[in-house]
Amino acid sequence: MQPQTAVVEKSFSWYRSVLRPLLYVLAFLYIVGTVIGGTSLGSIALHPYRHPVTDAEERNARADARKDNVEFRDVELTTPDGTVLRAWFMRPSQPNDDAVILLHGVSDNRMGTYGYGKWLVQHSYTVLIPDARAHGSSGGELATYGLKETDDIHHWVDWIEMAAHPRCMFGLGESMGAAQLLQSLPDESRFCAVVAESPFASFREVAYARFGRPFRTGPWIGRTFFRPTVDIGFLYVRLHYGLDMEATSPERAVVGTRIPVLLIHGLEDANIPPYHSDLIAAQNPSDVKVWKVPGAVHSGAHQVAPQEFERRVLEWFSSHSLPSAATSGSTG
Repeated sequence: MQPQTAVVEKSFSWYRSVLRPLLYVLAFLYIVGTVIGGTSLGSIALHPYRHPVTDAEERNARADARKDNVEFRDVELTTPDGTVLRAWFMRPSQPNDDAVILLHGVSDNRMGTYGYGKWLVQHSYTVLIPDARAHGSSGGELATYGLKETDDIHHWVDWIEMAAHPRCMFGLGESMGAAQLLQSLPDESRFCAVVAESPFASFREVAYARFGRPFRTGPWIGRTFFRPTVDIGFLYVRLHYGLDMEATSPERAVVGTRIPVLLIHGLEDANIPPYHSDLIAAQNPSDVKVWKVPGAVHSGAHQVAPQEFERRVLEWFSSHSLPSAATSGSTG
């Protein structure tokens, strides 16, 4: 046997005895990890951590309302699927006849947007601050990131219309709440304008981004190496829960909307990177505007630039409000 032939034969022998079995093991582990990871993450996403508003938090909120002479009451409604949703309603003593619904992020509750509610009440807005389904004190077993919550928003707007008869209805959402708010726009035409901070463009795209976050690679590793895991998760949720998460897409929801949208996104947002707002705005650049905030992390624009945040939001609402009846009468 020639020396070169012996070396080649030895290499093939090593491949057969060591490398090939190792590749089989790695392939097996990848497949098993993909299936287990996809089904587990799909289930976890639909069952976020829930913590209701504490008694102390409610007492403090009520005390603040009394001190400021603000009407404060608990509200609940039952959706057509039997889910009981709960919220706080706050109305200033001298309202400006406009109302705002405030929507919090995943695993949070109404306290996540209560601070914005107090601030808006101080500027004469009536506000409704609900717990999303499967969050806080609201009912519901599954968080669906907009599939069911868009109807919940519609029912809350119905409630506000009956309770406060607002001249204009506005929305302000954070993270998951921002995505839900945007997805409500095709079927909820009563909004005069909305503000959405740190929304995701689609549930699939945010899944890609989340896989890339630990590796600091951006979404590409989710679109490639972990894509089968994402696909398994989507398939599991569809088969087990009957939910098509592919339909959870704020970027598709804004196509054709005439409702003015202000997107706010921190440039240091590693949770939902700011390119998500770019994807959304690209679908409707005439009606969707983006403010990117240097130094701000996820839903952190107010912390970094509080005065600019408040100025932009108040100007966005006021510039898209309708004239009051008194003003219309005097100018007519």
